[in-house]
Amino acid sequence: MSTSDTKHPDLDAQTVSQIAHLARLSLNQTQSDEYAQSLNKILDMMESLKAIDTTGIEPLKSPFDTAQPLRADVVTERNHREAYQAVAPATQDGLYLVPRVIE
Repeated sequence: MSTSDTKHPDLDAQTVSQIAHLARLSLNQTQSDEYAQSLNKILDMMESLKAIDTTGIEPLKSPFDTAQPLRADVVTERNHREAYQAVAPATQDGLYLVPRVIE
């Protein structure tokens, strides 16, 4: 069980706008308000999950009881490289040629 009983600080529209700016996203005031409400709901849900006592519960490596069957490792599609490279501006030896961007 979590020993941290501190509640997260509520996000406001201004904080969401600052985060959006750092992420180079453009949000208007209405969107910032909506995202702040949504994010606060998510954070509240995470806080309620922290309160669950998981003492004695082993972590799962998979939600399935048995190993998942692997599919056969066989080619199922044709090679389209020639068709794709036919419309490329420049190719050589099966590779795409691009302009040098670093000198």
